[in-house]
Amino acid sequence: MTPHCVDWTAIPEERSPSGIGKRTIAGAGASLVRVQVPAGTVAPRHSHPHEQFVQVISGSGELETEQGTRAFAAGSVFHFPAEAWHAARFDSDTVLVETNLPG
Repeated sequence: MTPHCVDWTAIPEERSPSGIGKRTIAGAGASLVRVQVPAGTVAPRHSHPHEQFVQVISGSGELETEQGTRAFAAGSVFHFPAEAWHAARFDSDTVLVETNLPG
């Protein structure tokens, strides 16, 4: 049974060679992912086959989409429809929470 209340630190972290750490909670129709991104990381232009919302918990950087380039910081929220390309640069250590909604 999936617990109703979870501490992010209780979820195993997957860490990539670039230093990005991810902790994932998978649901029946969506997933929630806590992402820790080191300062200086560049996420090249990419897209996903699913809709995605991203909340910036802490940190800062710059987001690029077809709508242009915009600075982001704690409190910013991104919305990417399925297949919408985006790229980002992270100026400081950043914590994000992604909500991924498969189509």
